[in-house]
Amino acid sequence: MNTSNQPASKPWFKQLWPWLLISGPAVAAIGCIVTIYLAFTLYADKPVRDGVVKRGLKVEQVKVEQVAK
Repeated sequence: MNTSNQPASKPWFKQLWPWLLISGPAVAAIGCIVTIYLAFTLYADKPVRDGVVKRGLKVEQVKVEQVAK
């Protein structure tokens, strides 16, 4: 017979500390994914007109060979 006075420990996923430690990096990873998504969808280099591309605040003329691609 095992008559130990120690209470049975809960599994790791039922304790609070692992979830608190996991939550910080998880929130940072989700924020990173959202930021990358927004950067590519909202602020991608968009053509202003044929042969001209706006990159950031600078507007550049694209060579004819690059437009055909």
